[in-house]
Amino acid sequence: MATCFWWRSCGAPHVRLVLHDRGLCRVAGSWAPGRAPLRTYVPGRGGLPTTLLRTNSFVGGRWIPAAAAFPVLDPASGAELGRVADCGAPEARAAVCAAYEAFCNWRGVSAKERSSLLRKWYDLMIRNKDDLAKIITAESGKPLKEAQGEIMYSALFLEWFSEEARRIYGDIIYTPAKEKRALVLKQPLGVAVVITPWNFPSAMITRKVGAALAAGCTVVVKPAEDTPFSALALAELANQAGIPPGVYNVIPCSQKKAKDVGEALCTDPLVSKISFTGSTATGKILLHHAANSVKRVSMELGGHAPFIVFDSANVDQAVAGAMASKFRNSGQTCVCSNRFLVQKGIHDSFVKKFAEAIKTNLHVGDGFEERTTQGPLINEKAVEKVEKHVSDALSKGATVVTGGKRHQLGKNFFEPTLLSNVTQDMLCSHEETFGPLAPVIKFDSEEEAVAIANATDVGLAETTDSPWIFRWWIFPVVDIPSHGRKA
Repeated sequence: MATCFWWRSCGAPHVRLVLHDRGLCRVAGSWAPGRAPLRTYVPGRGGLPTTLLRTNSFVGGRWIPAAAAFPVLDPASGAELGRVADCGAPEARAAVCAAYEAFCNWRGVSAKERSSLLRKWYDLMIRNKDDLAKIITAESGKPLKEAQGEIMYSALFLEWFSEEARRIYGDIIYTPAKEKRALVLKQPLGVAVVITPWNFPSAMITRKVGAALAAGCTVVVKPAEDTPFSALALAELANQAGIPPGVYNVIPCSQKKAKDVGEALCTDPLVSKISFTGSTATGKILLHHAANSVKRVSMELGGHAPFIVFDSANVDQAVAGAMASKFRNSGQTCVCSNRFLVQKGIHDSFVKKFAEAIKTNLHVGDGFEERTTQGPLINEKAVEKVEKHVSDALSKGATVVTGGKRHQLGKNFFEPTLLSNVTQDMLCSHEETFGPLAPVIKFDSEEEAVAIANATDVGLAETTDSPWIFRWWIFPVVDIPSHGRKA
């Protein structure tokens, strides 16, 4: 059980923290490791870099073991990549205390210095981009080329916010009273909790953390249990870049402990901001926890994007757009098209060419193989959901045009699947599949297409194909945790 004594004033000399039998204690201004054993990494495939592979939590600038560990599996082979510290609620509260103590100093660091440190972190990511990509492929199954692309734009978030750190301006506003002016100051909120998904294990962290650190906040990151190595590798590079202890903390945990850790992080009075990317169901739970203390939250939740093709569309362009928007990361992104609405005049031609493109251009395999465009799904539960959607659709009259079953390569591989004769009463029409399944729904009029597209309570993206191809990729605006005061 953790006991944390804290002061609201950042002028307090230190935060006293004791974690009994958890291998962590706060003594005389430094973090000291306890008796818990160090976790080790079991080398996997693809020449994974041992220098970046960390298995303990990262709190207060130190690598801290936990009393237990959980396995991280290679989704392609099912082999154990390593065992990572399985942190619980006490460790989560300890990380928040460390982040709060660090905030008292970090908030006073000049914008120029914060900018410089973020830039150093970016430079280190670029220098280690190949190794970071290998880690992503090993733990998520994502094809290596996609992983390399993720690392590049993941690093660019740090570069962007390193420059924006210098541009956090205030303002002077005219008021109705002639003799008064309103002065707006932007100040960092405090500790931000960052909870990230497994499908973009690097980019979702830097997008959130870069903003927070640039604004002068400190963070506690809880990565997905399937992909903790990427978050810990970023911690190693942040440490090398000179990010002060406690500014960036990582608390990995197993699925079994995720509920308790999430609740501890979201209810801690020292936390001022919560940023979450994941399922709508989990988002609702976190919002409930945050509501009791009226914390600021940013949520990027589930999607169910429609891809609409009208009779006037260029079929080849429409198919190319469909391929790009559906099968990235084997359909495991929140902005993947989940429903393909095709007008009846072009329907048959579109389905035929779409099937041909799937068979010709998509190659299922291990993410480390150069030819692979479709890696495994993240785990067997994900495969079972795709199977459930296909089975439900077939039982209600849908037709398999191509694919439709698990791939012969292994239990987490599923064939890229195209269904026709899909209707709105099928699960794939109103639930996010999050897999390589493309259901095609035929429609008559524009009004009908709009009604079908809007028959959902979620959505992050929409693509429409007509004589011109319009694409809207709608992401929530990154929130720089700051607030204004008027004087």
